[in-house]
Amino acid sequence: MPKYVGAIDQGTTSSRFILFDHDGQIVYVDQREHEQITPRAGWVEHDAKEIWTRTREVVNGALASSPAEAGDVEAIGITNQRETTVVWDRETGEPIYNAIVWQDTRTAPLVRELAGDQGVDRLRANVGLPLSTYFSGPKVRWLLDNVDGASEKAEAGQLAFGNMDTWVLWNLTGGTDGGVHATDVTNASRTMLMDLETLDWHEPSLDLMGVPRSMLPEIRSSSEVYGEAKGTAVGGRPVGGILGDQQAAMFGQSCFDAGDAKNTYGTGSFLLVNTGEQVVHTDKLLTTAGYKLGGGKTTYALEGSIAVTGALIQWLRDRLKIIGSAPEVEDLARSVDDNGGVYFVPAFSGLFAPYWRSDARGAIVGLSRFNTNAHLARATLEAICYQSRDVADAMTLDSGVGVRVLKVDGGITANELCMQMQADILGVTVSKPVVAETTALGAAYAAGLAVGFWRNTDELRANWNEDKRWEPAWTEEQREAGYAGWKKAVERTFGWVDVD
Repeated sequence: MPKYVGAIDQGTTSSRFILFDHDGQIVYVDQREHEQITPRAGWVEHDAKEIWTRTREVVNGALASSPAEAGDVEAIGITNQRETTVVWDRETGEPIYNAIVWQDTRTAPLVRELAGDQGVDRLRANVGLPLSTYFSGPKVRWLLDNVDGASEKAEAGQLAFGNMDTWVLWNLTGGTDGGVHATDVTNASRTMLMDLETLDWHEPSLDLMGVPRSMLPEIRSSSEVYGEAKGTAVGGRPVGGILGDQQAAMFGQSCFDAGDAKNTYGTGSFLLVNTGEQVVHTDKLLTTAGYKLGGGKTTYALEGSIAVTGALIQWLRDRLKIIGSAPEVEDLARSVDDNGGVYFVPAFSGLFAPYWRSDARGAIVGLSRFNTNAHLARATLEAICYQSRDVADAMTLDSGVGVRVLKVDGGITANELCMQMQADILGVTVSKPVVAETTALGAAYAAGLAVGFWRNTDELRANWNEDKRWEPAWTEEQREAGYAGWKKAVERTFGWVDVD
């Protein structure tokens, strides 16, 4: 029988299990969605128990629909929505509250309190991140402050914290029956609690946020055997890889050299550039761990996180109802030659990189009676691309690490007009791989390397094949004129709400 590596891809809206062969091709897959819980404006939650149930179902479903048996799965990798925070009771395995999702902004008052007179960058030199509602640390503090008895239980060592990788790993390896409480460097680097240089929990950050060290998982590499799976169709197989979703996509795109860059277009977009073994600090982008293979040195990355890209097309469909399905936006946008002077800045809950403006709100500017829904559709696609340029320019300016070729993945890459716009607006080649599921593939690669299914990254690089590329067609004058209009539009969104 052929041998495979499996990847659990626990995402923001669904969980999947994918089996890959040695060539990095998808062989079998199962996927299940989970509920999005929004109890108040700005609050986004998931039921962590439901997510584990769906994870178990997709693992069992993929094996049931294929001729593969557990023994044919050499290893299992995990990739996950990052920053989404769950705290649970070690003895019962019960979460103390719903998981607080990365998009959630309830911790804004707490973040301002933590920033104090020293500002949001008070921890950045060590953890690589500004104080923000985005990251896990303030979410943990909110749970300890707002769930009855949680703080006392945490101090007594009764509670465990993890991002979704840790929650899945703990349950997959036995839960209350010996489950492994660990994370990898990439996920730990998104908590705002890990020192990037030492790869250990940063005591001043723990003290600032009042997070007991006893709650925290062990920080390990991204590629090693953490334990054996239990209680699913892959019981007895080694769990050998963990990567946060965006680092997993970078790994799956074979971005192994300094300067290699990828952009993943999902609900939001995440542009990462490999900076090698160097920790590069900037004041506009996130410095993060890219991956660490076993006992090797850590590879770092700069990241530009964009809150709203794919969600913007969903908004046109579900809220404005100017399209009936996401693919229709391309035909509508193609029906006009340009944006007609319209710019759409989707700062629905503020702007992430490189602005970090929580006081911004969405704006459609430049409207005249001439404009139609087609111009808005085109401005929507351009907004996705201009936000990526904002990030790419900040990377080059602050670090000197320029994007040479942008490797892309995610659902929006099926929109050829959008990808051509991305090449035009950036002025660089945009390249899409044959295997688009690079997030799951990256986790599979990490797990396969841990057990020798793949020997080294050269073997992984050889698996990468290009499906399509887009070359810039705009003149430099077109590019700069368009971008100048975008920058003016962005400025109009600032200061729209009082963050105090």
